Amino acid sequence: MKILFSPSETKISGGNEERFDENSFIFPNLYKNRLEILKQYQNFLDTASSEQLSQLFGTKKQELINHYKSNIFEKNILKAVRRYDGVAYNYLQYNHLDSVAQKYIDKNVVIFSNLFGPIGAGDVGLPDYKLQQGEKIGTLALESFYSIHFRDALDEYLKDEDILDLRAGFYEKFYQISKPYITMKFIKDKKVISHWAKAYRGIVLREAAKNGVKTKNDLLNMQIENLSVAEIKQIKFKTEIVYNILE
Repeated sequence: MKILFSPSETKISGGNEERFDENSFIFPNLYKNRLEILKQYQNFLDTASSEQLSQLFGTKKQELINHYKSNIFEKNILKAVRRYDGVAYNYLQYNHLDSVAQKYIDKNVVIFSNLFGPIGAGDVGLPDYKLQQGEKIGTLALESFYSIHFRDALDEYLKDEDILDLRAGFYEKFYQISKPYITMKFIKDKKVISHWAKAYRGIVLREAAKNGVKTKNDLLNMQIENLSVAEIKQIKFKTEIVYNILE
């Protein structure tokens, strides 16, 4: 099973005193496409006004703007799943999982970075960067760029796998799945939750890793504390598991 996951705008700073290259990410044959984006991103950082950078980064804090406008090619790197620090990753608790569960995540999770595009959770070359969701670099919409250039590679990568899509809806613009797949929805007090869905996506990923889920049936049979299956919907390629939150 492959699991598609969202990034987080919050990140851990620092990392190893190394630099990313074509061997740092999945799809090394497409590194030239990532590099094209990264060069445009860096050029924008070098020439943009403070107001433009504030818009790009989604912050008005000058110390953060100064931090993130530094040269991305000279920044230290971390494993991708260790770089992100938002709600979903806090509930995933990757650093507290045993080595078997960590290897499961490293091997089976694809994260859709706003800047780097689709990367493996175990990819070792992610620097500390900032790009607010949906922001363009000049006139370039990155989700469209990555959809065009990485679609065929992702289709090939996923063709023999069951797929669990835990991404937020925006990241479907980076890649639309063209075969059967599974999604999840979380309901509390008869209402679909939105922000806290991030937490439950992290919890589901954590439990999938701990249980070594390999197939759709494994997933459907997995017990998750405080979640109860309310309904399973079939909509064309999509199987949507609807969970009631019990707590």
